[in-house]
Amino acid sequence: MSARILTAGRGRGRVASGHMDARAWLAAYAEELGVAAPSEQEVERLLALAGVAAHASERIAAPIACWLAARAGADPERALALAKQVGTDA
Repeated sequence: MSARILTAGRGRGRVASGHMDARAWLAAYAEELGVAAPSEQEVERLLALAGVAAHASERIAAPIACWLAARAGADPERALALAKQVGTDA
């Protein structure tokens, strides 16, 4: 069963299962952390970073690569560029 976005009334930001959609969840989580939610461009870069990490090694590398980038204070664009270089020197 695919999750479709509900766009009317109180259901806005929720999928058919009743859970929050990704953008709404990220915004709420960012608020709890006391930081701004990521922009659309940042989300796209982070998803690309996760994809590079997962395809270059194992799936587990995807979320950890994003965590490492955040811990290093690297913006998503720089983190993605660096990730594309990892392992290419061998």
